[in-house]
Amino acid sequence: MKISIIIPAYNEADSILNLLRYLKKYADDSVADILVVDGQSSDDTLQKVKEAGFECLLSPQKGRAAQMNLGARNSTGDILYFVHADSVPPETYADDIIKAVRDGAESGCYRFRFDSEAWPLKVNSWFTRFDFLFCRGGDQTLFIKKDVFESLNGFKNYQIMEDFELISRLRKRNTFRIFPGEVTVSHRKYIHNGYLKVNFINLVTFLMFFFGASQKTMIHAYKNLIAETRFG
Repeated sequence: MKISIIIPAYNEADSILNLLRYLKKYADDSVADILVVDGQSSDDTLQKVKEAGFECLLSPQKGRAAQMNLGARNSTGDILYFVHADSVPPETYADDIIKAVRDGAESGCYRFRFDSEAWPLKVNSWFTRFDFLFCRGGDQTLFIKKDVFESLNGFKNYQIMEDFELISRLRKRNTFRIFPGEVTVSHRKYIHNGYLKVNFINLVTFLMFFFGASQKTMIHAYKNLIAETRFG
């Protein structure tokens, strides 16, 4: 079995190479390719990735779902591993994924911890050990067998909550696994917005998703409350 690592990126020129070099350093023979899919960055993300010798695709459509679907279509591995540009998996990621699939898992993720010692963030991280949809998210990285991904038609063409939507379908198959290890996630969103504000909008957005709000409504709420560059 071979793993294809797919990284959706948007304006990540300052940090993307550190992640790529880390993933390559701890990849083994089971990693077939590492693909960055750029969402039309306004900085030089795409150029830096290519100059460093990594493969980078330019998505004609901005948005993580579209970018990750494009990466999946261009991958060569039997297992897809989706990694956000500000998330760093454990050094054992390749072995962990292969072992999980051999043990019967079709998909899964890690718990996470933030790159900060602030106790409120440690509280957030602690909850990711539980198997509840609210405790999931793309920051924890996601592996999925390619044939399963294709049978589910990949990510829906969402601009927000695309990871929750796919994971909600995967969990119904009863083959979703949560690794005991932890992904290290950047706390940059909390620096710009504050702990209470980020948790509030995360809760509001999840409830909107859970009760069937439209993408337009969720994006409007998110963009008006959170300072980040995800949507350009």
